[in-house]
Amino acid sequence: MTKHPLDPLDADEVLRNQEILQQAGLLHESTRFPLVQLEEPDKAAVLAGGEIDRRVRSMLIDVRTGELATALVSLTDGQVLDKSAIDPVEHGQPPVMLTEYELVERIVRADETWRQAIRDRGIDDVDKVRVCPLSAGWFGVAEESGRRMLRALAFLQGAPEELPWAHPVDGLVAYVDVIERRVLEVVDDRRLPVPAESGDYTDEELFGPRRTTLKPIEITQPDGPSFTVDGHEVRWENWRFRVGFDPREGLVLHQLSFRDGDRERPVIYRASISEMVVNYGDPSPARFWQNYFDAGEYSLGKLANELAIGCDCLGEIRYFDAVVAQEDGAPRTLRNAVCMHEEDFGVLWKHTDVFTGSAETRRQRRLVVSFFVSVGNYDYGFYWYLYLDGTIQLEVKATGIVFTSAYPEEGSRWATELAPGLGGPYHQHLFSARLDMMVDGTSNAVDELQAKRVPISAENPHGNAFTRSVTRLAREGDAAREADPASGRVWQVVNTERTNRLGQPVGYALHPQGFPVLLADPASSIAKRATFATKHLWVTQYSADERYPAGEWVNQSHGGAGLPAFTARDRSIDGEDIVLWHTFGLTHFPRAEDWPVMSADLCGFTLKPAGFFDRNPTLDVPPGNGTGSHCRES
Repeated sequence: MTKHPLDPLDADEVLRNQEILQQAGLLHESTRFPLVQLEEPDKAAVLAGGEIDRRVRSMLIDVRTGELATALVSLTDGQVLDKSAIDPVEHGQPPVMLTEYELVERIVRADETWRQAIRDRGIDDVDKVRVCPLSAGWFGVAEESGRRMLRALAFLQGAPEELPWAHPVDGLVAYVDVIERRVLEVVDDRRLPVPAESGDYTDEELFGPRRTTLKPIEITQPDGPSFTVDGHEVRWENWRFRVGFDPREGLVLHQLSFRDGDRERPVIYRASISEMVVNYGDPSPARFWQNYFDAGEYSLGKLANELAIGCDCLGEIRYFDAVVAQEDGAPRTLRNAVCMHEEDFGVLWKHTDVFTGSAETRRQRRLVVSFFVSVGNYDYGFYWYLYLDGTIQLEVKATGIVFTSAYPEEGSRWATELAPGLGGPYHQHLFSARLDMMVDGTSNAVDELQAKRVPISAENPHGNAFTRSVTRLAREGDAAREADPASGRVWQVVNTERTNRLGQPVGYALHPQGFPVLLADPASSIAKRATFATKHLWVTQYSADERYPAGEWVNQSHGGAGLPAFTARDRSIDGEDIVLWHTFGLTHFPRAEDWPVMSADLCGFTLKPAGFFDRNPTLDVPPGNGTGSHCRES
């Protein structure tokens, strides 16, 4: 079967990429693959149709020497098109590899300085201390330049089945060079008691028996779901799109369009979470460096869960597997990595008329496409929702276990006490959604709309008037914007060449939640490396090589790459092919209720049609829940 250019890589293609590189003499015993991705073709080429070369881009590292390279392979022609050396001093490092977690634990446990620091804390069995390797960041330390590094915190694990997060060994961190395989430095800042209370949340002896009062909820669709799937293409009601998957970003939605009468109208060409940063606010010597880019440093897609019916998804489910390359370049299949199903979503519209006596109700329904990842202690669910009325929504559910610290008796400005002597440091989860817009075509622009109070005047003698302002964001330099919930600020993507029947430009409006952006000082290392997170909105002119808001090489990057570099060109974004980059997320001051496991905390955004249709597009939705019959009184 001929593949669509945007179909994700399958196992045969990942294996073929490895074989082509091997045959070209580019692989050695010590070569590893931190990242292998489909080289997505340019948008114009895909939209034009026709045959397109199927290409794969690999990041390569020699774990013996630390040498870095990228390789571009044509699967169509079976040859290497390009191999380029990468300077780690200039660019940074490829993502952290899973094998490095175990490696760092072995290196740190063998270091005598670290072992003595553990014994000094009254812990005699060093083997019961779990080493937690974490991305190192960059702080301008000359001795760290060009090295592939991880920094390691420690947690006490009394038994193999015990969750160690409840027992942080605080004030201690090891800096590890994973190429030289040695500890460069041990920071032993202060000694706090290791919290003793268990965090094993499934232990019924500790937290009581499970309740028995919940009655089963069964969701059935006797005639099957309303969607159809052809390979990776999905059709549901008036929606049509493609399900993609990338080892760095995870779930990707391609070519979302809405059928309006006899027209297929494009809305978004490509939608993904292109980066996320988790930045911590504890300035202590052992923790000041804590900030993590979960896409660019850890590869979100490679950390996807294999989902289970009845737990992760409920109803009439269609799963999609995902294939990622392991560090030896061979394929690994993640079963049931993406879940798709329908959900009832309450009332769509309703009216009981006082004059005619008519009473009509229609129910809303949404299609859910989702995946879950586990990144160390945290778990994130990403849920794309498509609604009958053309609304698009993304919801992120953050759950799992709060990263912990010891909590001093004198209290802390940087953490909440979660349990006796156990702290939850303040932190943020900030996501960057990359929305390659295509509202009725590629000639798009962005208007900033917000409510505007009108003072009493001759025009407004009673002071009751209010209106809204509309400001066109004409160039990239104008379009680094922050949300303003108090004014109801939204950003409306309009087509500059098409109007609806009322003469209004067709559009889609981005409704942000407007939660805080990055709270670190603008001069800080993390603000330079995660500049994207300092604004809620960026708009750029489309360029095929501008994929990541913090740059392609994020691990140990120095900053300045990504959106700061893209927008420095100050290109026109008025009537152009444009990309929206939307920052959203959570600022987490942990609560006692977040321990020992955190109920899902929610964030996201909504895209609503605004003049895109001539009228309400759901007038043809039948009464009842897909039965075509009116609702019945009990």
